[in-house]
Amino acid sequence: MEKFWVMNMEKANELMKYKNINKEELLLIPQDFPYVMKAIDFSDFRNCFVPWHWHNEIEIFYMKSGGIEYYLPGGRVNFPAGTAGIINSNVLHKTRPYFGMEKDIQLIHLVTPSFLAGEQGSRIEQKYITPLVNNPQFEFVKIAPGDKKRRKLYRLIRKSFELKDTDFGYELKLRNILAQIWLEMYALSDDLWADNKTYSNVSDKIKAVIVYINEHYAEKISVKQLATVAFVSERECFRLFQECLHMTPIEYIVNYRLQNACRMLAGTQESVTKIAQSCGLGSSSYFGKIFREKMGCTPSQYRAKWRNSDKKRRI
Repeated sequence: MEKFWVMNMEKANELMKYKNINKEELLLIPQDFPYVMKAIDFSDFRNCFVPWHWHNEIEIFYMKSGGIEYYLPGGRVNFPAGTAGIINSNVLHKTRPYFGMEKDIQLIHLVTPSFLAGEQGSRIEQKYITPLVNNPQFEFVKIAPGDKKRRKLYRLIRKSFELKDTDFGYELKLRNILAQIWLEMYALSDDLWADNKTYSNVSDKIKAVIVYINEHYAEKISVKQLATVAFVSERECFRLFQECLHMTPIEYIVNYRLQNACRMLAGTQESVTKIAQSCGLGSSSYFGKIFREKMGCTPSQYRAKWRNSDKKRRI
């Protein structure tokens, strides 16, 4: 059975500066400059897996080394070293590195639409930003170095990560090149939509269910309740999960509960029994059984492992 991997949330907060608010990933973006750039080394994480989430910010990234798999409602997209990509605002996705020999390092811009649009209701927003951000056909763009049609877009993305925040006029230069990236993507939009499958409202329904699970994971949750949230039948609910997340609703619930259990084991002194109850995983014996199946070790062994790992990093 495939191991269930979870992100080291402490490290993620340090690198990505976001917090989980149960509905979407709320990135801590400065109000006076609504943008964040990070170089993410996934090998620094305890385990390298970013669960299903979405956020208002647009992701523009370049894979410096290794590789990342993005999972989207329409399927899986691989981004090996040397490729670039764009994930649109509010697109449901999860990521995992290749787990290869090379470090998986991703350079990423997190850009609010307002950073590109300027004043709300401006001509730029109406003419260039809103049509793409709100286009349900636009979920992602993959740009490879050998793609002739997207050569300019690729060069602009690579160049955008060469800017240094100590450069004179950095903020204006950055906004300028990100606007060039967006304009080039806008110009290529008819070609770029070929990357994306025909849109359906599956993603919106799944998001509603995920919000419900994230808010009620400590309680008993039935598939009937989830189906009601999505305004579908139970059978349709199973189909949506398999089609979009490639797992059953019950598997998602258990995985989400285990994510929270792992965080509590690594970051708190709570007993295993208390953690099992807090995460909706029942008795400590059932929790131990499920945890061993998914993680390959007991909850106590997991806690001891990461405490030892933290000690080594501090030495």
